[in-house]
Amino acid sequence: MKKSILALATVALIGLSGSVFADEQTEIGAKIYERAFGRGCGTCHDIASNPQLFDLVKSGKLPLGSFEQTLKDGKGGMPKAIAAIMEVGPVKKAGYGEDQAVQALYAYIKNK
Repeated sequence: MKKSILALATVALIGLSGSVFADEQTEIGAKIYERAFGRGCGTCHDIASNPQLFDLVKSGKLPLGSFEQTLKDGKGGMPKAIAAIMEVGPVKKAGYGEDQAVQALYAYIKNK
């Protein structure tokens, strides 16, 4: 009985959130993508004329080291993003450092 109630509660929570994540890291990465700079990474990166993060990461053309360097230093028209990432609520709540936050964002992009 308890297992069926737990399963039902899990299904209800998934239905309410609309998202299923494999782990905390991926979930925090999603929150970073949605909330960094107050409007999310997709505001710029989901526009066809801008670098497409999902394609670049999944294809291996943007390895983690280059990704992290761009977030820390900025590149072209992209501002330094690490400070904005560290201000995202779930990053603070989880107590993530910069490296963990970058890895979470990268994992989300790679696995979406």
